[in-house]
Amino acid sequence: MKNPNLDIKLDPGNSSPLYVQLAQMLAEGIREGRFEADAALPSERALSESLSVSRVTARKAIDQLVDQGLIVRKRGSGNYVALRLEQPLSRLTSFSEELRQRGYTPHSRWLQRSVSAALPDELLPLGLSPGARVARLERLRLAEEAVLAYEVSAIPQSVLPNPEAVDASLYEYLARSGNAPVRALQHIRTLNADMKLAERLELPVGAAVFFVTRIGYLASGQVVELTHSYCRSDCYDFVIEMRR
Repeated sequence: MKNPNLDIKLDPGNSSPLYVQLAQMLAEGIREGRFEADAALPSERALSESLSVSRVTARKAIDQLVDQGLIVRKRGSGNYVALRLEQPLSRLTSFSEELRQRGYTPHSRWLQRSVSAALPDELLPLGLSPGARVARLERLRLAEEAVLAYEVSAIPQSVLPNPEAVDASLYEYLARSGNAPVRALQHIRTLNADMKLAERLELPVGAAVFFVTRIGYLASGQVVELTHSYCRSDCYDFVIEMRR
């Protein structure tokens, strides 16, 4: 974990309130990587003493960053930099690949790995007939022990006969068998977490969550993956590059 160098100089003559200046400078430090994810910020008291501002000013600055999703408060522990995963939508990558590229260690907390009959709303997306069976993978996706998403995948049994063989990355397993998707359709919308989902994602009931549905295809056009992901909106940014 990095020791953050605050290097903050507030300007009393600036027309912006001191708490706004402080919040902007802290946000800039977080975005530039001077604070690692889950790194503890100086306390409000430490900020007020080192910058010669009131604790109310320090608290209002922290409040702004909490509202922006850059900082999370842990009761009885302090304020910590939130882990945020910037997910580009212009290329097809797995959760594990995205985390490793950013220096995080991905983990899965498995809830279910089994084979069962495909559900009615899975038949059409997967191109299956009634009675067909699928491998079902249900898990929590974590980075540095922080829960980022709850994920449920259905894979045709012909593609994944033994779901217990999947370890950390589904795409890595599919690549070894020559069944990794080469393109995907992805739909994203938001919803409010009910009690069960909130408990899984360690969020308050009613918190906003990204609901992502992905259908993955082989080059032949065969569907090999239907995944529903419920992603914490305070940890994810979906990014699209647009050109004209």
